Amino acid sequence: MENQKERLPIHTDIADNADTMQKTLDFGPHNFDVGLREIRLLDRECRIYYTNSLVDSSILVVMMREFMRFSNESSKNVDVFQEIKQHLVHQQVEEINTINDAVDKVLTGRIVVFIDGETKALCIDLRHYPGRQPQEPDVEKVVRGSKDGFTENIIENSGLIRRRIRDPRFRCELTQIGVRSKTDVCLCYLKDVANPGLIKTIRKELNAINVDGIPMADNALEEFILKQGWNPFPLVRYTGRPDVAAVHLLEGHVVIITDTSPSVMILPTTLFHHVQHAEEYRQVTASGALLRWFRFLAILASVFLVPLWLLLVEDHLLPDFLSFIGPNDKNFNVPLLLQILIAEVGIETLRLAAIHTPTSLSTALGLIAAVLVGQIAIEAGIFVNEVILYTCVAAIGGFATPSYELQLANKMARIALILSVGLFHIPGFMITTTLLIIYLSHVVNLNTPYLWPFIPFNPTGLYNIMIRRALPTSIVRPSIVRPLDKYRQPAKGKTK
Repeated sequence: MENQKERLPIHTDIADNADTMQKTLDFGPHNFDVGLREIRLLDRECRIYYTNSLVDSSILVVMMREFMRFSNESSKNVDVFQEIKQHLVHQQVEEINTINDAVDKVLTGRIVVFIDGETKALCIDLRHYPGRQPQEPDVEKVVRGSKDGFTENIIENSGLIRRRIRDPRFRCELTQIGVRSKTDVCLCYLKDVANPGLIKTIRKELNAINVDGIPMADNALEEFILKQGWNPFPLVRYTGRPDVAAVHLLEGHVVIITDTSPSVMILPTTLFHHVQHAEEYRQVTASGALLRWFRFLAILASVFLVPLWLLLVEDHLLPDFLSFIGPNDKNFNVPLLLQILIAEVGIETLRLAAIHTPTSLSTALGLIAAVLVGQIAIEAGIFVNEVILYTCVAAIGGFATPSYELQLANKMARIALILSVGLFHIPGFMITTTLLIIYLSHVVNLNTPYLWPFIPFNPTGLYNIMIRRALPTSIVRPSIVRPLDKYRQPAKGKTK
């Protein structure tokens, strides 16, 4: 079994199969959670292999009881293999022909039954993975709307999506990735909507992955599929909400579900996919559009507010009527650039500390950050009040960004702009901003321009991003994913 390419057939002698399984799985004290039960069925010796921690023991007990019920029946003129198969009280039973498949099935939560004298084995799906119940994701909460969310169970996650898309053309292709981990990965799409070229490209990239395992789940897949290198801007949208995944599937996107991950990947995406939130679609159109504009302003503030303030102050560009936004104390001990960089590092460190701090101690952490660090640092002359104000406003704008990955990328862009302003003033700000836009305009994600519909310009797409349209007026699917069926409402679309 060390050579994964070698396919070992199942022998008629069950003792040979048992020896191979013993060498491979090492039953006993070295592998306590792999179980074996030896029984006789219809005068044949049988061996049942399973993994204790991954099977539903209650169903296994029922199945064993059924085995015992007919174990003493006569085997004359009876096809033993088919007779046993018919008595398996389960809806998912398949035949396997190699030891390799048997080992893989056992380690993924199935049970495998070997029968003496047969060159095939029976596999029954009794998987029951440990996990939690579906609940609302922490980073995508809504005031109104569904409160269920993805879990670490791939079967539950696909079911949450299928519950919302009960279409026979909805496809879930299952594959395994990782020579050792054999992680289940599901490729989801609507057959008559998603572009076949996109599906073929993603399927090819998944099949080309050759690695020991992907314990980091979807993030590892992203690195293999997109190969984005040092690009900090997210090329994949992650979501923990089944309704968000279903909406993107209906638009023509492809969704990848990875076992052990509580989020799914949406492909392809542009920059503007990462600034949308489910809350906008849970409110009336006007309210949703207003929420979207507030979010846009917050995201822009998270990137440009601090660099622009530093530029106006350092180059003395503030007009008299805006003089109040500058530092009132002109005699500060630490240069403004250094103050801002220290504040940026401090805020990020506090965020990391909050993640690793138990909930019972979070209040104490907040008091330390607000009183002991912030107030005393100002009184000691390390910071001026305005630095704390504007860096905190920028941090709040980052927290208002729906995508955590985009928030981190924007933080890196903000620091680059701050350094450019501090070192090169107006030319630094202009050149860095221009280079950032040029760079993003050249990023292509699975043949999808990253700044679409801004670059290349698409007025309809830009309007749909800036204004949250009502669903009855949203007839055409986004053209950027090149859907086969471009109309959301076919009856209305044909009349156009």
